[in-house]
Amino acid sequence: MSADQTRQLITSWLSLKQIHALISNELEQKLQQKHDLSLNEFYVLLFLSEAPGQKLRLQQLQTMVGLSQSAMSRLVSRFEAKGCGAMQRAICEDDRRGIYTSLTPIGEEKLQKAKNTVQDVLEQQFAMPKMKHGLEDALKHIRG
Repeated sequence: MSADQTRQLITSWLSLKQIHALISNELEQKLQQKHDLSLNEFYVLLFLSEAPGQKLRLQQLQTMVGLSQSAMSRLVSRFEAKGCGAMQRAICEDDRRGIYTSLTPIGEEKLQKAKNTVQDVLEQQFAMPKMKHGLEDALKHIRG
């Protein structure tokens, strides 16, 4: 690979990283404003809603959300401390050391409202010409 190709790949990667950060920040802000949710809390609700039985072990959630064990435990504890009743924890019957977190009907309702906000933000962000062109350029160079 030539030096120019390497430079272009790095530039494309940095462009994608910047786009991701901009959209994540906008999602975080809107979710906090409208639903009192962090982006990671939204991800937890989303992944729980898509899981069989709407429950997952904390270890599974931490991998899916991309957090450490302690960060995931703190996130779930903070979420529970809000007292909104969106999820509940239970000891795993097969392995007493394991803890399951499951989505409640309140959590499902909160998620549905938050999904509308996420959809609105993503549609708005991806419709912006600057964002659209940045993504197209980055993907074009990555594909080669």
